[in-house]
Amino acid sequence: MEGEPVLVLLVEDNMDHAELVIRTMEDHRIANKIKHFLDGQTALDYLLRRNGYEDAVSSPRPHMILLDLRLPRVDGLEVLRIIKEQEELKSIPVVILTTSEADKDMVRAYDHHVNSYLVKPVGFDDFSKLMNDLGFYWLGWNSHPQV
Repeated sequence: MEGEPVLVLLVEDNMDHAELVIRTMEDHRIANKIKHFLDGQTALDYLLRRNGYEDAVSSPRPHMILLDLRLPRVDGLEVLRIIKEQEELKSIPVVILTTSEADKDMVRAYDHHVNSYLVKPVGFDDFSKLMNDLGFYWLGWNSHPQV
């Protein structure tokens, strides 16, 4: 991954949360590009290269997916399930980034092979630190096969 532009796919319907993620990742130079989708259906269209996203050059595979649980059209757990069932997508790290601390949500996410489950901290400083650590771990220190 060295020298290669880093693409993070962010699937988050709350614009305030999305802006915080984007700003934090840019401030910490975690990703060269962040592709943001507001709903699960459009994110799946992009990942499955359909409905206007067919071109692999203009719709490259992300290095990591940050996925909220509560999404319009297709919820985050269904998006996760579909991603992990696709041979060409299942090795992409998927991190749930949500406000839900419910055990049932965590269990269902891990049942669908999520790579990590993170609860969004309330304060900006804590959120910024979490995003910084997340970026360094998944995109810097962690080794994974080329997608």
